[in-house]
Amino acid sequence: MEVTIRLINGPQRAGVVGPAERNLKMIREALGVQVTSRDGKVSVAGERGSVVIARNVLEALNAAAADEQTFTRQQVLDLISGESQRMTAESDEEATSSTSFRDPLLNEAAWDGRLNVYVAGRPVKARTVNQDLYIRAIAEQDLVFGMGPAGTGKTYLAVAAAVHMLKTERVRRIVLTRPAVEAGERLGFLPGDIRAKVNPYLRPLFDALNDMIEYNTLRRFMETDVVEVSPLAFMRGRTLNHSFVILDEAQNATKGQMKMFLTRLGHGSKMVVTGDPTQTDLDDIRDCGLIDAADKLHGTTGVSLITFAKQDIVRHNLVQRIIEAYGDDSR
Repeated sequence: MEVTIRLINGPQRAGVVGPAERNLKMIREALGVQVTSRDGKVSVAGERGSVVIARNVLEALNAAAADEQTFTRQQVLDLISGESQRMTAESDEEATSSTSFRDPLLNEAAWDGRLNVYVAGRPVKARTVNQDLYIRAIAEQDLVFGMGPAGTGKTYLAVAAAVHMLKTERVRRIVLTRPAVEAGERLGFLPGDIRAKVNPYLRPLFDALNDMIEYNTLRRFMETDVVEVSPLAFMRGRTLNHSFVILDEAQNATKGQMKMFLTRLGHGSKMVVTGDPTQTDLDDIRDCGLIDAADKLHGTTGVSLITFAKQDIVRHNLVQRIIEAYGDDSR
């Protein structure tokens, strides 16, 4: 197994690798892994368990460096020892469990308010009260609806939670999907095969993934179907077990499509549905699957509905003023 960790930029990077790369040498000697540092990145290769421990240690050092903290030699050794003991304890727990997957994100060690993605040193955190409620709902429920205006982090936080769960081995794969519904332009007028035609509609999901997973890692994940991005129509007939599944732009899914999607949920999986009911591109808003599902499933055990407001917008501050200017005009 091999992983690559991007180091924090600036002079703090020295706190990660240590004087004369001392910390990297200790990791190499203590865990028996190959460690290579180049161009602001550290690559670790070796047996899976040792690589996971090394990755966790490097990310802890990265996070400490971001807060301008430095570790002594003994502290680094203690960190390596602590991660090794935690890995052993988790392995023993899984060996005596009826399933190889732990309950998703229920213990504080795995869920401390930060979503640890593959780009090390850059944990994703909630920036508003509703964002915090959203993340906690994802941690505790199997189906979560995130509804509200553009720029509130509905999709970005859902993707970050998916990457966090993949990285902490709570799920085996990530499935991201969108309805291929256009605002004024038809797929048939676009050049290329079906993959080229649907790519523009899936681009925002790729953008979020690229922000959280190194390019080479993401490419490998997609080649091996660990990460899948596809149109909603391709979900029919599937059962998605041990997966984190996100339906984005759900206001463009019909009632029939929404029912089809929600019934794909398999064992050990989570689903997050995001959208803005005021921005549907469907010809008849009465057929909006997002509005219909939110109404039907409100109060259902295992389902959470989080509604974002203009105050949750975290994009450019002009976005909030634009949305206020348009008011309730959905077209």
